[in-house]
Amino acid sequence: MPVPRTYDDLIAEAAAEPVAGWDFSWLDGRATEERPSWGYSGLLRRAAGRALAVLDVQTGGGEVLAGAVREADRVPAVLAATESWPPNALLARRALAPLHGGVVRAADDGGLPFATGTFDLVVSRHPTVTVWPEIARVLAPGGTYLSQQVGPGTNRELTDFMVGPQPVHSGRSPRRAVAQATGAGLAVTDVREQALRVEFFDVGAVAYVLRKVLWTVPGFTVTGYAEPLARMHAHIEANGSFVCYAQRFLIEARKPA
Repeated sequence: MPVPRTYDDLIAEAAAEPVAGWDFSWLDGRATEERPSWGYSGLLRRAAGRALAVLDVQTGGGEVLAGAVREADRVPAVLAATESWPPNALLARRALAPLHGGVVRAADDGGLPFATGTFDLVVSRHPTVTVWPEIARVLAPGGTYLSQQVGPGTNRELTDFMVGPQPVHSGRSPRRAVAQATGAGLAVTDVREQALRVEFFDVGAVAYVLRKVLWTVPGFTVTGYAEPLARMHAHIEANGSFVCYAQRFLIEARKPA
């Protein structure tokens, strides 16, 4: 029989694993997350197959964009992405280079370094912030913005376990996104939201996600949060898993022709 891994083993393993990019395959068998019913990758694949010029804002490691474009009916003539974190930007360049895509370093909350009206499709999966006036500016007339975003109170059960009860802010609400998109001159054509079950089967998976998804517990380190991680380990050992819920919403908007 396999020897059960101890708390120290699980934490050391999670602390040593690189967290650049948005590939979560390390969690296979250790955690699960329900997928949104709308299927963002499929929507992106179909939209990219119709577009001439595509921009992915805050692309992460470029994995999602590259995977969708490879499966699209055709590769856009212009393929570009922005990323603010250097390790992710390096991964994104490697992922997009075979598709002749370029990656530009750009702050998440700043301007987009592209000319007005350059892209007929702008996309973004889980952006930290959406600068709507810049999205509207770089879209060509008749162009589309497609984004899957993190909703308010996502994984709040995990956050509350680690740091105690926290208020849920409305800054990431779909209603606010619609108002901001409209204020930037875009016409919102689709909004959907969903709560998704997330289940962790060992404390190493929790530590890895908290290292990778920085906004869940800002300032998280495995040493600084040793006490709540030990409590999490005991909870999973007693209950078999820890369950929380990720909030997601899809928004699609169009620039008037």
